[in-house]
Amino acid sequence: MENKKKIAAASAAVIAYIKTEEEARWALSQPAPPPRPKLPPMTLWGMSGRQTMMQNRNLMQLKTFHRSRLQ
Repeated sequence: MENKKKIAAASAAVIAYIKTEEEARWALSQPAPPPRPKLPPMTLWGMSGRQTMMQNRNLMQLKTFHRSRLQ
């Protein structure tokens, strides 16, 4: 009984190893993805400007800049 367990464990390990090798070969045969374009470096002034624009858009969506309807 114990011999059968050892044989089953060994065969499962060999099958897992073979499967891993096949997956590695398949991954190497696939073409490499195209390189991502490089973005310009982030500057504090640029980040501040983008943040201000986003805040202004949010205030406009909330109708903070629009006239009140009571006038």
